[in-house]
Amino acid sequence: MFSKTCEYAIRAAIFIAAESYKDQRVGLKDIAIKIDSPEAFTAKILQTLVKHNVINSTKGPTGGFDIPKDLIAQIKLAQIVSAIDGDAIYNGCAIGLKQCSELHPCPVHNKFKNIREELKLMLCTTTLEELALGIKSGSTYLKIQ
Repeated sequence: MFSKTCEYAIRAAIFIAAESYKDQRVGLKDIAIKIDSPEAFTAKILQTLVKHNVINSTKGPTGGFDIPKDLIAQIKLAQIVSAIDGDAIYNGCAIGLKQCSELHPCPVHNKFKNIREELKLMLCTTTLEELALGIKSGSTYLKIQ
């Protein structure tokens, strides 16, 4: 459904948000380990999230990545997906055809249309806060230990 880059971006944002609730900044290495992602790849993803104002980056010995607590509840999953993958998930063909539309639908177009609408609703209404609180409470996880 999402690109691998987007999957890692969502995981990273959730982890950073959960740590931000503990007043902790997290470093690149810790993030890469916790989301099970290669470090260099994670660095590029984090740069993109910083550029799109999803997370903050602070340099120096006490630096790292964080999200201000008051902003965590305002960040929607749709912002992360948009920063990484653009709007292709809302407009692209379910089976990857270059031309697929209401006038010229692919074989799964009409069935996928409802799924796409539900996905968009979920992404636009789900906050980073609710996902981070699941991690914080232990009711959800990012990586099986």
